[in-house]
Amino acid sequence: MMAFESAGKRIGSLNVNLVRVALGALFLSVFCYVRRGLWLPVDATLHNWIWLSLSGIAGLTLGDMCLMRAFVLVGSRISALVMAFVPVLSALISWIFLGELLSLRDQSGMVLTVTGIMMVVAGRPKNNGIERNGYPLKGLLLALGGAVGQSVGLVFSKFGMGSYDAFAANHIRLLAALAGFAVIFLVTGRWRAVLAATRHRPGMGFTALGSFFGPFVGVSLSLYAVQHTQVGVAATIIALVPVLIIPPAVLIKKEIIGLRDVVGAAIAVTGSVLLFL
Repeated sequence: MMAFESAGKRIGSLNVNLVRVALGALFLSVFCYVRRGLWLPVDATLHNWIWLSLSGIAGLTLGDMCLMRAFVLVGSRISALVMAFVPVLSALISWIFLGELLSLRDQSGMVLTVTGIMMVVAGRPKNNGIERNGYPLKGLLLALGGAVGQSVGLVFSKFGMGSYDAFAANHIRLLAALAGFAVIFLVTGRWRAVLAATRHRPGMGFTALGSFFGPFVGVSLSLYAVQHTQVGVAATIIALVPVLIIPPAVLIKKEIIGLRDVVGAAIAVTGSVLLFL
C-alpha cells in the first residue's frame, strides 16, 4: 500500500492500477511456470475462467477504479472507513450466493476487528488535503462501490476456484482485470499517459515493488485463504491492512500514533485472534 501511494504521487493512480495488474500477471506467469510448468492457466475449466474473470473485473478493475476516484472526492481516510465494511458485505454476499454461515465466535471476531479498524482509520492523520464538514454523495457511493466490488470479487473467486490452484486462479483474475483496464484506457485515450508513466523510473520502481507484494503475493494468498475458510472470515483478516501498516508508517514515515490508534489496533487484533481460534 505504501509503495502504491508513493508510485501514485509520481505517475498517477490510474496508471499505477494498470501497470500493477500487468506486472502482477507477469510475476505469476514466471511463478506458475516454475511451480506448475505452465506460463498461462490453460488447464483451468470454463467454469474457472468465467467466474474468476468476473471476479477480476468486479474487484480489480471496477472496484479499484471506484475506490481511486473516491480517494479524489472524499479522501483516502473516509474511503478506507467505508472499505472497512468489506468483511460484513463479503459475509452477507457469501451467505446469499454460497450459503456460508458464520459461527457466533466468528461474528464476534468480525465485529471487534471491523470496530478496531474503523477506530484506527478514523484516527489517522488527514494528509490528503481534504478537510470539509460534509462529503459529496458521489464520493461516498464510489467508495461503497469499491467495497462492493472487492466483496463480490472475493465471493466470485471462491465460487470460481473450487479446488483449482489459488495462484493460477489469481492469474486468471489479473489477466481479466488487465483486459478490462485495456478497454477502458483505449476508450478514454489514456495510453500515451501510460507510456509516459513507464519511463518514470522511481514511479515504476515503487509500482514494481507494490506489484510483487500486492497483486502477486498478497492477492494470491488471500485467494488461498478464501478457498480454505469462509469468505467473511478471510475478508476480515485481509481488512487488517490499516492496522498492520502502523509500524512501518511510524518507522519509515515517522508518523505519530495516538491513543485511539493503539486501542483500535488492540481491539482489531483481539477480534482477529477470535477468528483463528
